[in-house]
Amino acid sequence: MNKRADEWVGVGLINPKSPSNVGAVMRAAGCYGVDAVHYTGERYGRAARFHTDTKAAARRIPLTAVVSPLDALPADTALVCVELVEGATALPQYQHPGRALYLFGPEDGTIPQRLIDQADAVVYVPTRGCMNLAATVNVVLYDRLAKRGKTPADDGLILNSRDTNNRVRVKPRARAAEEG
Repeated sequence: MNKRADEWVGVGLINPKSPSNVGAVMRAAGCYGVDAVHYTGERYGRAARFHTDTKAAARRIPLTAVVSPLDALPADTALVCVELVEGATALPQYQHPGRALYLFGPEDGTIPQRLIDQADAVVYVPTRGCMNLAATVNVVLYDRLAKRGKTPADDGLILNSRDTNNRVRVKPRARAAEEG
């Protein structure tokens, strides 16, 4: 996935509860070209010994404990809180900035008001009920990718990304029908 030179994407997690969710967030970070993942609190650090990063994204993407997610905010980077909170912008209407730290609350809590107050934007995924942390991260990062502009078909990306057991392909006739 090619990012423009003026882009930087970070994910911030407020005191994540579940090591499996952090592992799934790391997988999403690897899939969507995230530059860094930061987390606050002590719960994940105590549980980090459980290996849940199934694609070893932490080898390429820093996963760093921070006291405050604002400590991890590079210059000229928007703070985007993702939270079910009154007054937030629905994700389908949101236009992503080039440089953003997306901040997500814990599975059993919310982003503190002081951080919401400092955010450049607060967005939510319009669902009935709240989603799992890792699922929310995936949806937000996909939305960012989809809104970047047209993403052309890329068989090279597919070949490098798919599971080793996947050898299925689209027949030329079916592809021509999709394009026509």
